[in-house]
Amino acid sequence: MSVKISNSVKYIGVDDKTLDLFESQYIIPNGVSYNSYVILDEKTAVMDTADGRVADEWLKNLDAALCGVRPDYLVISHLEPDHSGSIGAFLKKYPDTTLVMTAKAAAMFGQFFDTDAAIMTVKEGDTLPLGAHTLTFILAPMVHWPEVMLEYESSEKILFSADAFGKFGALDTDEDWACEARRYYFNIVGKYGAPVTTLLKKAAALDIKTICPLHGPILNDNLEYYINKYKIWSSYEPEDKGIFIAYASIHGNTKEAALKLKEMLEARGAQKVSITDLARDDMAEAVEDAFRYDRMVLAASSYDGGVFPPMESFLSHLKSKTYRNRTVAIIENGSWAPTAAKVMKAELETMKDITIVEPVVTIKTRLKDESDLNAICDALL
Repeated sequence: MSVKISNSVKYIGVDDKTLDLFESQYIIPNGVSYNSYVILDEKTAVMDTADGRVADEWLKNLDAALCGVRPDYLVISHLEPDHSGSIGAFLKKYPDTTLVMTAKAAAMFGQFFDTDAAIMTVKEGDTLPLGAHTLTFILAPMVHWPEVMLEYESSEKILFSADAFGKFGALDTDEDWACEARRYYFNIVGKYGAPVTTLLKKAAALDIKTICPLHGPILNDNLEYYINKYKIWSSYEPEDKGIFIAYASIHGNTKEAALKLKEMLEARGAQKVSITDLARDDMAEAVEDAFRYDRMVLAASSYDGGVFPPMESFLSHLKSKTYRNRTVAIIENGSWAPTAAKVMKAELETMKDITIVEPVVTIKTRLKDESDLNAICDALL
């Protein structure tokens, strides 16, 4: 796909629409892009590579952009294989290129590649003059690996942002940025809110006109919108006022209670009520919605003296991504010995700044009296 950045900075990335699961866990119905760039100047710098799955296509794009020029530098922002997977193929073709990376990346590099290529390590604030263009290196440890760095090109005011500001979806996909960027952020980067906040403070000192991430579209308009989303997400504050209902139902009775609650909340004036079936819907999207809204309802069947496994998995995901600062109500179902609420409550109590609505609603097999849900409606509205 043709992507215009500038006369000197070329996009050489590749769309991947054949991968079923990103990182072997996240569904990507519209694929994903592996972004890479090249800066053409007195010295030529290639900015990251691409997944090994698309190495041949990526090399073809690189060669077309180089027009016979041999690259001087390969800047490696991040060693995760979806970005570094074509380094081996690159070095076979351009063995004299100097690799530029953080000291932490250099220490890890041998775990990924066997090579005697020249390595230049850089630290915070170091610069690399290319001619009219100059790269300044910004360390971003744990966004979302320890060796990550970003690069700021001062003449064109471009921030090469590594995985920050990335999203799922191939570049030729016409879709809202926020939805898939949010799902990407909370499931991949979300645990590392504090390092992201630190990075945003560094970025605030820069005059940025274009953001070039390693996934998703190049951002060059209304940058404050994207930066503000990251400020909200990294602070763990709710993005929107709304209620997210996540249910895990075995035979459908818990589902019916969840649907009835949604109907009651909307009838009382709730402006936004989102609902998901944890047994069938995308878990990554459920995590996204849990972080998006300020209130949540967990509804689950009891199972083997505990809670139905889809709910158990969901809570585990939330805990690992540092879910916090929310109000949560609980509905449990059990035909003879309800146990789901105890398990859900115990998990929530390990998370920070969670307000658990009392009382917990207990259903015995099926909801017989809708008024049992009134307490939740009262507490959430």
